[in-house]
Amino acid sequence: MAKASEIKVGNILRYNSELVTVTEFIHRTPGKGGAFYLGKFRNIKTGKIVEARLGTDEQVEICRVETNDYQYLYEDGDYFVVMDNETFDQFNIPKALFGPAAKYLKEGMSVVVSFESEEPIMALTPNFVELEITYAEPAVKGDTSSGALKYATLENGVEVKVPLFVNQGDKVKIDTRTGEYIERVK
Repeated sequence: MAKASEIKVGNILRYNSELVTVTEFIHRTPGKGGAFYLGKFRNIKTGKIVEARLGTDEQVEICRVETNDYQYLYEDGDYFVVMDNETFDQFNIPKALFGPAAKYLKEGMSVVVSFESEEPIMALTPNFVELEITYAEPAVKGDTSSGALKYATLENGVEVKVPLFVNQGDKVKIDTRTGEYIERVK
């Protein structure tokens, strides 16, 4: 346990039996009464913002979170199996922690996972991935107005919009946050 005065932005706390990350923490000294802290906390599981007022001597639990790079191995039901590259230990990480970017995962890819008391609490994919186009409709002559797009299927089965010049067998860079085509990779 720690005092509220020891909290810093970025800390992960157990607040009201929920894990939250500190996004804003301000010390206030009003003209009347004692000093206090105003904090904004983001719930790690739900993403909901919670505001709190803490006394300067109020006790809080600052959680110890370990964040490391892992290698994505394979999908197993509602979980992704990842491996620690140093110890070769394998962990089952719920798919929900990766969010919508999970569909762009490819075997062997590096991911970041955070654990608190051996429980995974956060998982991140790389912002950009390079994947091969396994199917793309051929471009139709005359359909080349500026910015024209067509659908293409990536090696992991996801369909994305790409420019007309991208063909089957090309490698492309995709933004996992938006699902948008970035560029063709040579």
